[in-house]
Amino acid sequence: MCEHLKPLENYIKEQNIVETFRGQAWSDNCREWIYFDCILETEKLKSRFNLASFVVTHENKDLKSGTELGLVCTKCNDAIMGLHPKYSSKNVTVLR
Repeated sequence: MCEHLKPLENYIKEQNIVETFRGQAWSDNCREWIYFDCILETEKLKSRFNLASFVVTHENKDLKSGTELGLVCTKCNDAIMGLHPKYSSKNVTVLR
């Protein structure tokens, strides 16, 4: 995980959130993407961790390919993803 997202990864792990996937997610422009079994309130987390402007919110609402919401470092092509709150049927932890 890149240095820009590592503090967020550490925080999520400290909360004992289950990591569900780590690796190259879906294309060659992805380096290391980590998926967690939680909902990430991306704007609050960007502020809380003072993330750089090149760390942007990524949202996928396509039910066929899999919904997700998280943060992507556009400089390093790494990402931390969570469940999409609109499509999550589980009672999961929300990280702010």
